[in-house]
Amino acid sequence: MDRVSPTIEGFRAAFRRPSLTFAEIAWRWTVGAIAATLFVFSSIEYLDTLPVTNSDSALLSTRQPALVARAISHILRGSLNRAVFAALLVALALSVLWIVGASLGRLATVRALLDYFRGKFASEVIANTDAPAKPRPIRALIDLNVLRVAAVLAAILAVAGAGILTSFVSSSTNPRPGLVFILFLPLAGLICLASWALNWWLSLAGIFAVRDGDDALGSLSAAVAFSRDRAGSVLAVSIWTGLAHLVAFSVATTAASLPLGLLQVAPSRLVIAGLILVALAYFAVADWLYMARLAGYVCIAEMPDALAVSAPLPVPPSAGQQSNPAQTTIDRDEPILSDVPNMAVKT
Repeated sequence: MDRVSPTIEGFRAAFRRPSLTFAEIAWRWTVGAIAATLFVFSSIEYLDTLPVTNSDSALLSTRQPALVARAISHILRGSLNRAVFAALLVALALSVLWIVGASLGRLATVRALLDYFRGKFASEVIANTDAPAKPRPIRALIDLNVLRVAAVLAAILAVAGAGILTSFVSSSTNPRPGLVFILFLPLAGLICLASWALNWWLSLAGIFAVRDGDDALGSLSAAVAFSRDRAGSVLAVSIWTGLAHLVAFSVATTAASLPLGLLQVAPSRLVIAGLILVALAYFAVADWLYMARLAGYVCIAEMPDALAVSAPLPVPPSAGQQSNPAQTTIDRDEPILSDVPNMAVKT
């Protein structure tokens, strides 16, 4: 029985089922488009409320850095509260939209992948089909996505707190910006690493919320046990898809540098259109790779144990060793048959 590679099966599933990638792109790009629209219109409305006097216009027209900074500070004076309040409303609305979209999208894609791999492994061993899934996994998915949003918010606050904490080592009388940076960088790195690990486990728990119908805590516990028991396979899928994502990012950044290099000779609208096309192509490839990684995880979860372990291979004989046929008869003239020397049984 040949061993199944979850990484190859994940890429194969993403290639054979392009509708899964289209579904992932649909909800992700919808949320992204709404977020960009809200950001643009809220920025326009905010800038439209800023009072600009004739003196401010005169200072801005001088193009002197000191005078321009003074004009901008006078224009923005007293309007920071409105900007913060608008940003909080936009962030809250986008968080709710992302939670709903991510929950519905993950429910559809994971169910399709479960059906795909259960049909693929049905001829070997029927696994995880004895107990039907609970009817409402959407609630567990919503809870998990709420926890993901909370983890991101906690990471942002923790990074801000690390910046405030490390700033105490520097003062106006004894400024030490280098020491502040050295202390802040490892703290921010640890916070981002912990936030990434927690976000990864919460994302992985969505598979078990759909497959088993457990609640958020039960799905998270199943995800931790799964990553511990199948650590090798999970790490292989993560590494290979991560390397593919890194290659895609490198290609995208190289392609984006080409229109930027033509900025002096080409129209600015054409350059912006080229950058948008490169960004959209990169986002599409990134979503496809994410679906391949998700399919690899589902393959590991649904793969029977008999396919996860390869059968031992026969050991071939060495080059100098001759294979003698096994002797099936007894040589009665062999002296070893007697306890006394030269006393072999004679016939």
